[in-house]
Amino acid sequence: MPDSIKRAVDVLRAGGLVAMPTETVYGLAADANNVSAINKIFSSKGRPSGHPLIVHIAQPHLSLSNDQEVASNAWREILSQWSRDVSPEALILAHAFWPGPLTMILPKAKNVLLEVTGGQETVGVRCPKHPVAQHLLKEFGGGLAAPSANRFGRISPTTAEHVREEFPGDEVLVLDGGPCDVGIESTIVDLTRLDTHGAIILRPGAITQTMIDQVLGKNEVTDGVTAKTGSAPRVSGSLSAHYAPKTKLVLYDAKDTQSVLAILAKVNNSDLKNIAWVHFSKDLLANELGLKNVAKEVLLPLESKAVARELYALLRQLDALKVDCIFFEQLPDGLEWDAIRDRLGRASVGSGV
Repeated sequence: MPDSIKRAVDVLRAGGLVAMPTETVYGLAADANNVSAINKIFSSKGRPSGHPLIVHIAQPHLSLSNDQEVASNAWREILSQWSRDVSPEALILAHAFWPGPLTMILPKAKNVLLEVTGGQETVGVRCPKHPVAQHLLKEFGGGLAAPSANRFGRISPTTAEHVREEFPGDEVLVLDGGPCDVGIESTIVDLTRLDTHGAIILRPGAITQTMIDQVLGKNEVTDGVTAKTGSAPRVSGSLSAHYAPKTKLVLYDAKDTQSVLAILAKVNNSDLKNIAWVHFSKDLLANELGLKNVAKEVLLPLESKAVARELYALLRQLDALKVDCIFFEQLPDGLEWDAIRDRLGRASVGSGV
């Protein structure tokens, strides 16, 4: 066992906090069965106590020769530690997408701490893909509650250095696993109301509605916005303001000429002395538009996975410039952009505070 993993396991067993890399973002991990450790997550992040956490679990040992029935039994054994009712749909999704960026909301088992679930009778569970996270989980031998390793409501961290910026002291042990490959938080799918609503996506992510629909073989997957979700569980990242830079973030529609002209007039005839200008189209280059006071211009690729991977690092970089405003072009249409659109929209609402 590497010294870093051994030290992290020791910290976790002593009720401390460890920032662990996952394929999505870095998580602030604590023993999911230790009330004192869970409370440290909330106090360190400044996170409201009613905001539920996601439990991360290790992948069972399976060989390539194992069939789906063997795999399902292995997943059922693990999930039964956290959920009182492991549905066939949960096992299908685990077999298809775990380890990976999918969180399932399940009916919680009796022993699961209400501090973890935000007082609810449901629990979020996922199996991360990052090898460092898997190594840590297997050596620890239990579930780790791990929201993103940042101050509540702010930009999620996708490198170890981002975590150290958030927690500069020795309060948190940081495991460096390099930059996160996916770059935005996991998809959250609610499986607690299958009889009435089917599988409901409450937070979009890299695992899309279509992917889940295809695996389940049903046309029952929907999203939490359009579904009748009055009784939906509260989940991470669902507040209108989240993932936010301190700098004001304004989204603009490049297809709306009047909107762009209004921004040009505002920038060129106001006290906005320095701005960041982010866009996809070469038709929006600042020099060509006559846009003044641009401290930083970013031309984004028209590739959703690349933008997702770099989004939070970019927002942190622009925030550090201390410009007066970040103008960010709205994302292209298409299902593959939905998760990034969700994060940017919430970032915009919470920005500038």
